[in-house]
Amino acid sequence: MRPEDLQQLQVWFDSYVSGFCDLDPEGQRNIELKREHTLRVVDCMATIAAGEGLTEPHRLIASAVALLHDVGRFPQYRRWRTFRDSESDNHARLSLEVMRAEGVLQHLPAEEQLQIEEAVRFHNLLELPGQFASTTDHYIRLIRDADKLDIWRVFLEYYRLPEDQRASAVGLGFPDLPEVTPVCLAALSDGRIVRLEQARVLNDFKLLQLSWVYDLNFATTRRLLRERGYLEQLAATLPDSLAVRQAVQRAIAALQADTVHP
Repeated sequence: MRPEDLQQLQVWFDSYVSGFCDLDPEGQRNIELKREHTLRVVDCMATIAAGEGLTEPHRLIASAVALLHDVGRFPQYRRWRTFRDSESDNHARLSLEVMRAEGVLQHLPAEEQLQIEEAVRFHNLLELPGQFASTTDHYIRLIRDADKLDIWRVFLEYYRLPEDQRASAVGLGFPDLPEVTPVCLAALSDGRIVRLEQARVLNDFKLLQLSWVYDLNFATTRRLLRERGYLEQLAATLPDSLAVRQAVQRAIAALQADTVHP
């Protein structure tokens, strides 16, 4: 991939997203949130790629993955008015559908197309498959880290806003109640990823986001997470109970000790 190839993708992305400007004000708020998220994931990807010493051609591919990973979110929201895949469609699959329909990768070598498509396809899976069609899973692991790094920012900003100013689709419809679901808390306490289908309230969703610390792939990501203090800020929004504190402390201690491995 060449710099001009990435520039062409950036021009396409801006034009594609502008096609969703006809939505109502609430819809526009949600679309803008996803547009900004994408651009910030591109920035996160660049920082992680540089920290991990990727060469320029590899950085360009990684940036293309970041730019394209969520393009399915825009038609998803237009059609279903939600970002919850279980109530609409898998947004990674929708992203691939958009990419292929628009022909955005057709000018690239076949192997680069495959690497980008696989990274987009698998970026939101709970667990990665055992094998891949492309020659590397490096870009898949990069986008999973970059995506998480900005999602933490998105949700921290969401939790701080008054309810009437929040982008409505961000919380996935979870009720904001002062409780946690035991199975979600148990998963975090055990050092496991909280499963979205087991979440019942917004606090469970926060536990899920905290549990992502156990699914990071790169030292640069862990360093950035420590520097930005996202886990501590997220933990401060949870109910203050001994069980919650202990589960959170385990996750933070693992990060501080840099013992979180893929």
